[in-house]
Parts: sequence; structure tokens; C-alpha cells
Amino acid sequence: MQESLKIASDNYVAFTFFIGTMAMMAASVFFFFELNNTPQKWRTSVLVSGLITFIAAVHYYYMRGYNLETGDSPTFFRYVDWILTVPLMCVEFYLITKKAGAKIGLLWKLIFASLVMLVTGYFGETIYVQNSVLWGVISGAAYFYIVYLVWFGEVAKLAQTAGAQVAKATKILGWFVLVGWAIYPLGYILGTPGGLFGIQLVADKAAATHAMDIVYNIADAINKIGFGLVIYALSRSED
Repeated sequence: MQESLKIASDNYVAFTFFIGTMAMMAASVFFFFELNNTPQKWRTSVLVSGLITFIAAVHYYYMRGYNLETGDSPTFFRYVDWILTVPLMCVEFYLITKKAGAKIGLLWKLIFASLVMLVTGYFGETIYVQNSVLWGVISGAAYFYIVYLVWFGEVAKLAQTAGAQVAKATKILGWFVLVGWAIYPLGYILGTPGGLFGIQLVADKAAATHAMDIVYNIADAINKIGFGLVIYALSRSED
């Protein structure tokens, strides 16, 4: 049993799962330990950052074992992780603009859009694979709605009235959503037949799956830890 859980030197998928686990667990420890040193008004935001990376670290530890034992992509468990962590990342936008008058309706808009993005993405990647383009378009529409809210909609407008530091943090988080989250559609395209205008970019299904996992793992580590560090920096500002 132990032999099967060893990571071969050329198993880059398992290696990125391992690195993702350690990086996000380290980030969680950092955020949790810094809570007592965080101003009261930002503690919830920093706590949520720690929860995001902690949930991801637990899932990555499990997904690494699953991948090593079966050789398969842990797609279902990855989406379970995203269902929990991506809405929490959206919650951060509400928390940091709350003092500027953000309403609970904005929170539900962000959560609902993120859930539509994820559920339809899961349908296209696992259940209705032959209609992956359709489900990918729906998922993409929900993603761009979040981008709109963050860059031009309620989040952007509230951030401008919440102070210079909140506006700066919101813009950086907006870049994570626009650029960092865009890596997920790339993984979707690599991992599904017909992911790009009916064309599968990688003919070898196994190679496509491995490429998809590596892309997702790198994106998760950058986005989730990066989100938390931006929130942490905001909590140390003098705005």
C-alpha cells in the first residue's frame, strides 16, 4: 500500500498535488496565526482566507492519494473543493466593501453566479461531455458576470467609495478573477472533447487529463493563496 503512494520522479501531476497541499496548508497556518494580530474590522476577511486555503489543502491531500492509487483525475472531488472555496472567494468582495454599503443582495449575486459557473462546468466536464461546448458557454457566461460585477458593477463602484486601500485591493483581486480564474477554462478546454469550437486540443485523452490537472493545480495555488495575501495586506493598511 505504501509503495503505491510513492511519487515517481516523472509523475508531475502527483507532484503538483503535493506542492499544492503543502503550500495551501502553510498559508492556512499563517492566516490563522495572524488573526489575533489583525484589526477587528478585517478579522472575518482574514479568517475566510484561512478557511479557503485550509479546505483546499484537505482536498488536495485527499486528491493526491486518490490520483496515486487510481491514476485517474479526481474531478468530482476537485469540484467539491471548488463548490466550497470559490463562493468563499466571492464572499471576500462583499466583506471588504461592506463598510461602503454593500448589501446582502450583492453577496447572493456573487455566490449564485459562482455556483452556476461551477455546476455547469461540472456537467460539461463529467456528465454531459458530448455537449461540453454548451455547458462551457453557460459556465463562461456566469464567470464573465462575476468579472463584470468586480470590474464595472456594484463591487467596483462600492470599492471606489470605501477608501484608497480597499479600491486598490479590489482591483488586484479583480486581476486574479480576470487573469487567474481564466486558467480554469483552459483546463476545461484541455480536458473535454470539443472544448474549443468542437476541437479537442490534445488527442491523447490521458495526456489531456494530466495537462488539465497540472493547469488546475497551479491555478488553485496561485489564486487561493494570492487572494488571501491581498486580503492580509489590506488588513495591514492604514486606510
